[in-house]
Amino acid sequence: MSFPPNVDRTYNPALVRLHPANQHPVLRAWASEPSITPASLVYPVFIVDDEDAVEPIASLPGVARYGVRSLVAHLRPLVAKGLGTVLLFGVPTKIPKDNAGSAALDPKTPVVLALAALRAEFPHLVLAVDLCLCAYTSHGHCGILGDDETLDNAASIAQLARVAVHYAQAGAQIIAPSDMTDNRVHAIKQALYASALDKVSVMAYSAKFASVFYGPFRDAAKSAPGKGDRKCYQLPPNSRKLARRAIVRDVAEGADMIMVKPGYPYLDIVRDAADLAPDVPVAVYQVSGEYAMLYHGAQAGAYELKGAVMESLEACLRAGATILITYYTPQLLDWIRE
Repeated sequence: MSFPPNVDRTYNPALVRLHPANQHPVLRAWASEPSITPASLVYPVFIVDDEDAVEPIASLPGVARYGVRSLVAHLRPLVAKGLGTVLLFGVPTKIPKDNAGSAALDPKTPVVLALAALRAEFPHLVLAVDLCLCAYTSHGHCGILGDDETLDNAASIAQLARVAVHYAQAGAQIIAPSDMTDNRVHAIKQALYASALDKVSVMAYSAKFASVFYGPFRDAAKSAPGKGDRKCYQLPPNSRKLARRAIVRDVAEGADMIMVKPGYPYLDIVRDAADLAPDVPVAVYQVSGEYAMLYHGAQAGAYELKGAVMESLEACLRAGATILITYYTPQLLDWIRE
């Protein structure tokens, strides 16, 4: 401990007692990181072709895929409670799929239709769209494959940039590329500028790890690759070095926000992101496996769900996050009002 020059430097236990600062909720708040608020929450939602569908997802209890009309009805009470941002994932099942994910440019995909409907119904709701080709490619990978069946990075980022413009023209305010191809942030930014869409933000999935915790999501989005895996373009779980390089690169390429995914197992990377990019908002995606783990632990009586979810997300804020992407958003909008 360092002492002012005029203070006796002899160790004094009274100077290091913590309990006096912990005796009242207000005092505890003063000593804490920012708390969870509606503005910090982003609600990820899955959209299917049938406009009236509500399809419960078995591996994500309490989460469903929605059609455009049913999604509007589902979101209406949440917006009334303060929901500020949604992250849209298209789950198309009635489109032709090819190597290039060409159908992502179709004006009638669930995502594009949802953007129009949500903008009309909720003019103040921020609309973010996940950008990836996996739901539209015949092979289920996140980009275009070359003749050797590996990712063709140049072709992939060119197509992703075209789809980004397509989504922005349909009303997306945030483009969130999750594909993990190299240099896609730069390509997307350049395409948006060239299309006079320079006010559209890019939230880069910068540190996205090849994680086992995505299992339920792949059920929800029906996006597992037909063969192989994504380990050659997503980050190795034990690689802090590559994650740090990816964060620095994406910020240099113009990312307006950066993301760490998954969240709870990677809080060291969240802190790295906050330190490496102190002027850029940092998002944490509490992924489907984390959601399921918390849910099933509470169902087994290991802990109380509300407390576990709140603690897990407060840990993300403490680590340096400012944005929390979580399937628990509907419950949190009630819990933080209590």
